[in-house]
Amino acid sequence: MSLSRRRMMYGLMGLAGMTRSVTSLHAHHHGASSGRQAPQAFIAPPGAVDEKAPGVTGEGNLKFKLLYTADHLPPEAQKVLVKAHGGFAVDRRHGKEETYFALPGAGILRISADLKTIDLLDTTEEMRSVNLHDTNIWYAKDGTPFLVLPANGEGRIYTSTLDGKMVHRLDAPTPAVNFKSEEVQNYFVNKGNFAPTAVEFLEGKYYVTDGYCKLDTVLTAMISTGEKFEVSWNADLAFGGRGDAIGKFGTGHGITKPPWTARLDVADRPHNRFERFSPEGQYLSLMETPKGSLPCDINYLDHKYSVVPALEGPDKKKGAPIYVLEGEKIVSTVMIKDDLGLPNFTHVHNAAIRKIGHKFYIMALAWNPGDFAILEQV
Repeated sequence: MSLSRRRMMYGLMGLAGMTRSVTSLHAHHHGASSGRQAPQAFIAPPGAVDEKAPGVTGEGNLKFKLLYTADHLPPEAQKVLVKAHGGFAVDRRHGKEETYFALPGAGILRISADLKTIDLLDTTEEMRSVNLHDTNIWYAKDGTPFLVLPANGEGRIYTSTLDGKMVHRLDAPTPAVNFKSEEVQNYFVNKGNFAPTAVEFLEGKYYVTDGYCKLDTVLTAMISTGEKFEVSWNADLAFGGRGDAIGKFGTGHGITKPPWTARLDVADRPHNRFERFSPEGQYLSLMETPKGSLPCDINYLDHKYSVVPALEGPDKKKGAPIYVLEGEKIVSTVMIKDDLGLPNFTHVHNAAIRKIGHKFYIMALAWNPGDFAILEQV
């Protein structure tokens, strides 16, 4: 169905007659200390677009329009899209440029380099049936690519091939790990829960944020890709922890390595900031986002451009923004719900930026309710 046709149908039917509550479908953490509940939310049919929306969003040369909506997804993915609660990984190797993400009940999906097709991969059943809260791609020393995906509800870290086959499952830490950090060790001795939200790979290690539990610490795991693929918790390195001070997290949500340097950027969502750390866990610097924006993650295209998806915006009466950054400066604010007319984008959970030819593109996932869109630079 064409975009103009979807606009017409949506305008004729009206939002009130086509929505239903999904509050009961999702439990989300804005930080255990905040005491906030998941907001009431409604969903419109996949692909619905409000014909009254301006149709263009952003500022300056970085304005965007809708290229694809949810009906670009395979039918199996559309059926479970309301549960979307994950993130994108772009294979930025030259000649590749595919993007991967997962939907609970469907599995891992692959967006082609030209964005024109989306394939549902034959994902290992154990991974397909759970929520994979984020997706990251990394490469072994011999160049072999892997995906790493945290299952926040099950407290597990999955590693898979690019075709969706599980290579390894790392279960939650136990007291037997014997962490050097007394706080971390006591947490697991006392049977604290483990709810990983994102994983980054750097220098042979996984760096794992677990902002959905009270520990809220970046844990690390050692990877061996020899004759047998192995991942084991690293007792020697953990950093962060719950708190308001710089270097602590209110909810450590996303973790990202910029492509040009050995650094880890942690999205501290309720504090509206990114805290940057060395591979050894030493605090380096801070980048703040607008107050009330609740940044979920950051996705770097290169040294110059990146995008930050926000769970909310400073204006709570509007949908959440995606900030386009040039360096550390916000140069465009993308409002998918208000400007592009996708009613389900009240909260943006993840976004990734691509450049094809001379144009920028943004892929976006909404949460509560879940939705999907690809935007094209005007």
